[in-house]
Amino acid sequence: MNASGVVIAQQAINSITPSDVKPAVRASASDGATTEKSVTADQTSLSSTAGLVAQALEGSDTRSAKVASLQQAIGAGNYNVSSSDVADKIIQSLLD
Repeated sequence: MNASGVVIAQQAINSITPSDVKPAVRASASDGATTEKSVTADQTSLSSTAGLVAQALEGSDTRSAKVASLQQAIGAGNYNVSSSDVADKIIQSLLD
């Protein structure tokens, strides 16, 4: 999942709010007897997929500190990769 997908999923999860639960209401009948009327509340349940999305958002595999340091090095012009390392990775990816 890319960064924009994570943000959209997080916004969707944050927008889910539980319904208000209403307590039982007591009513007095004309003969003096008290009856209790229960008011049912709305219920919401999330699928297992929603639970997995929530877990994925909590444990992001992005190492923010490393990404920030690499961005800073690239911006400053200090990030260098040896051409032999690049060539090795290209060849390895073609062989896999």
